[in-house]
Amino acid sequence: MQAKAWKANFTTLTIVLIPVAVGINYVGKFFAATLKLPLWLDSIGTVLSGMLAGPWIGAISGAVNNAIFGITLDPVSFWYLITSIMIGLVVGYLAFTGWIRTPGRALVLGLVVAGVAAVVSTPINVLLWHGQTGNVWGDALYAALVHRGTPVWIASFLDEAVVDILDKVITVFLSFLIYKALPARLVKLFGGAHQEVESL
Repeated sequence: MQAKAWKANFTTLTIVLIPVAVGINYVGKFFAATLKLPLWLDSIGTVLSGMLAGPWIGAISGAVNNAIFGITLDPVSFWYLITSIMIGLVVGYLAFTGWIRTPGRALVLGLVVAGVAAVVSTPINVLLWHGQTGNVWGDALYAALVHRGTPVWIASFLDEAVVDILDKVITVFLSFLIYKALPARLVKLFGGAHQEVESL
């Protein structure tokens, strides 16, 4: 089953899913920015595509998302392309091996994704922003930790993690709710339900 999770699932339907995922990411990012939330909510489409069609479609959706963000909104998004790719890979793999069967597992998956995002993003934050994320909550923690003598890398990781935990858990759980609300027949066309049944 683990090997099957990595099987490429490129069909017309899964390829069409990629721009749909990017559009969902745009909506989430716009919603968070408009309401000035201490979240990003820019990975819902990436996570949902991974749940539906597996790690490769999830990774490609994340990569395309950041590339388009970089061209149209913020060039800095290019730097975080690797983070989005890792999110898609991790969610797609774990979803196809049974991690979206229950709400409890979905929450754990959100924590896993948060950890991955924080680990991958921290070096980028240190390189570009001296360790900060640009998030008010996280950067306030960063400033307090650095003021107390905490090494920049640790402060930067905690800055990223404190935002990612909330953001990614909400993102994964919202994606899980969307996934569960979709008709089973549609989900099977993407491959997600088929893989999930095989893993039981």
